[in-house]
Amino acid sequence: MVTTSAGILLYRMQPRPEVLIAHMGGPFWAGKDAGAWSIPKGEFTAGEEGALDAARREFREELGIEPPEPPYAELGTFAYSSGKRVTVFVADGAGLSLDGLEFGEFELEWPPRSGRTARFPEVDRAEWMSLDAARERLVKGQRPAVDALEQHLVEAASD
Repeated sequence: MVTTSAGILLYRMQPRPEVLIAHMGGPFWAGKDAGAWSIPKGEFTAGEEGALDAARREFREELGIEPPEPPYAELGTFAYSSGKRVTVFVADGAGLSLDGLEFGEFELEWPPRSGRTARFPEVDRAEWMSLDAARERLVKGQRPAVDALEQHLVEAASD
């Protein structure tokens, strides 16, 4: 069964576009930067929940703040090499404050095979960054979403 996720890629113009991405939490990602960031996103079951509803829910769960009000545009669905698929929505996040972020948590047996369970943040920080910096830092399967956003912004500017 293919895993499906949905997420929100916020942008703002500063005057060049920046996107909001989050560094993944937990011990595996702690010392990594390149390829260790993600669009705020999470899994959902198609037919039980709409992709945009799931994306908004996951944004709240991961960052602890409300996502911006619509409008949202669907950038597309992007496949990871593992087969996992993520549907990405975009919205203007220029007015979004990152004050009060409260990252969601997950449980994991840690250290491995220890029998002990520890709690870790789903993400440990979120930052605005340039499109080029985001391409370098995002996990490989999400990088095409930045290209799609860049094209979306070019098309919107020509309307």
